[in-house]
Amino acid sequence: MASETAPAQPARFSPPPIAPLPAWSVVIPVKVLAQAKSRLAVLPAKQRKELALAMAADTVAAAVTCRLVGPVIVVSDDPVVRSELTTLGAVVIDDSPAGGLNQALIAGAEHAVARWPGFGRAALTADLPALSASDLDAALTEAAFVTQGFVADAARSGTTLYTARPGAAFSPRFGPRSRERHRKAGATELDPPGIDGLRTDVDTLDDLRLAAAIGLGRRSAAIYGRSGR
Repeated sequence: MASETAPAQPARFSPPPIAPLPAWSVVIPVKVLAQAKSRLAVLPAKQRKELALAMAADTVAAAVTCRLVGPVIVVSDDPVVRSELTTLGAVVIDDSPAGGLNQALIAGAEHAVARWPGFGRAALTADLPALSASDLDAALTEAAFVTQGFVADAARSGTTLYTARPGAAFSPRFGPRSRERHRKAGATELDPPGIDGLRTDVDTLDDLRLAAAIGLGRRSAAIYGRSGR
């Protein structure tokens, strides 16, 4: 009598191992408020300063609640900025290079590496009042798979976020035509869907209206509501 053979068991599916996403140090430069947002000069000086502070605070508040973000380093010499953003959980350092935006970012990244080695480094503009933690999470998730990355602004000419993985060179190129400059330097453009808040930096009243249509953070919404615009 032929022996019965047990039916073959289906192979178990074993998902491939997935490397953990890196945590990120996020550096945010904030100008002295008296010098901030000159293109919003149509607003009274006091309101313009209040708006600049509110946008920076809403940007920091979104960053500190993003699941992929560790320390948030603010680079600023403004005492009001330093006081306000420290209460939100940011580490605030002096703009000791005083050499402009990119030098401030590099100084912040160097501070981050010294205190939190092994983290990726990200540079984020401070004028993103509609930024959400999920916007930043989506971009940083993509950034984990490239050596250097960046997110273009809504106009597709500037940059709102620049990233460098752990161990990679940190070479931000913010300024006019920064999207092109980052691409030419070899950074990869990050383009996940649904990150309108991350793309919408505010330099003009039209920009502010666009950000308001997306949804302003609490502090910026309060200032915008008082502007009557």
